Amino acid sequence: MSAVIAAMITAVVGVLGTLFAPLVTHHITRRQRAEEAEQETARRSLEERRAAYTALNRASRQFHTLLKDALHRLRDGVYGAHEREQTEEARLEYRDRYAEAQMIVPEAVLVASRDVNRVLARADAVVKRLDRGRADDGESADGALTDLKAAQPALSVLSAVMRRDLGVAD
Repeated sequence: MSAVIAAMITAVVGVLGTLFAPLVTHHITRRQRAEEAEQETARRSLEERRAAYTALNRASRQFHTLLKDALHRLRDGVYGAHEREQTEEARLEYRDRYAEAQMIVPEAVLVASRDVNRVLARADAVVKRLDRGRADDGESADGALTDLKAAQPALSVLSAVMRRDLGVAD
């Protein structure tokens, strides 16, 4: 190989390197930005789910507690306007958090939340019927309290499923 050919090859490689360097740099930069955007989207999704799970957990447990309190008070004949208002506010808060979670959570969490929702909705209906003096045959505060106990394991399962989805190890 002559010195002229070697010089030409060196020149061509140098020119090609100069021409392709911005393209390679642009490609690498674009790929890094895409990865960063993906990571940011995943982080935001995790934060959204964490916030929704925290709110749903708090609201469902609060609603459960107030339903239990309402049934005790109905049984004892001391359920009044203040308790009625608290229970309704808790129901509305729970309904909103449940609806919010339905839009962003995976199927496993939806299944667990439906189980909790069924128990709480039944107990709420019984509280309202008992409060209005329109209880179904055989319906009582004590019976509803027993039925409401089914919410406790369902709440625990829901919390466990949400924690697992967030990557929290037990």
